[in-house]
Amino acid sequence: MAGVVESVGKDVTLFQKGDQVYALGTGTGNSINFGCYAEYKCMPEDAVVTHKPANLSFQEAAAVPVGARTALHYLRKTTLKPGQKVLVYGASGSVGSYAVQLARHFGAQVSGVCSAANAELVKSLGAAHVVDYTKAGFTKELESYDVIFIAIDRFSFPASFKYLKPDGVYLNVTAPVKSLPMRLASLSGKQKICAGEMIPRKKEDLVYLKELLEAGKIKPIIDRTYPLEQIVEAHRYVDLGHKKGNVAITI
Repeated sequence: MAGVVESVGKDVTLFQKGDQVYALGTGTGNSINFGCYAEYKCMPEDAVVTHKPANLSFQEAAAVPVGARTALHYLRKTTLKPGQKVLVYGASGSVGSYAVQLARHFGAQVSGVCSAANAELVKSLGAAHVVDYTKAGFTKELESYDVIFIAIDRFSFPASFKYLKPDGVYLNVTAPVKSLPMRLASLSGKQKICAGEMIPRKKEDLVYLKELLEAGKIKPIIDRTYPLEQIVEAHRYVDLGHKKGNVAITI
């Protein structure tokens, strides 16, 4: 979420009335019960909330804490070096669009998998190569990668894992737990497999992302915005599975 501080408690020192902030809703672990579909929200000052990036609108800022944090958490499981090859499957979605930008920021050569309709968007985010998953035999265009980042659950582990280098890192943000094939692969080779991660709720992540956003290193992609009164329509659109980046709710 993102908004303006309406009031603060007497012991609050980090914020004052009128501050523009962005935040991750309170919750535990990977809970999605964030409670941000509301006009007002009360939070402790040590929650995952900090001042909004100055160059973003409220809609853009609200699209950062979940998708960008998720991409950042998983990419930090790697030790990306300049020139290494990263494949992002689902490169035009919320997490995927941030993964493309962050991997490029870390110096990687990025390939993105998305539909042809989103190819130019993914290229503009920094992907050097874009593969259209709707084409028959699209996997023939794939190479061998240092990192494979699965942002959408439409590319099975057995099908994608064979494109990972012997010492590569496989990242899957969609798997709630490691599957049996993932666990077996972890035991049988040098590849690192990360899935079903509990993402720590750290204010420092939003501060770090704020720096990147204000420096123009990454940017949020907003497909559509809906007023709160049209929240049902917003979810119906998202559930179609074809959105570009993020959908924002305005109040």
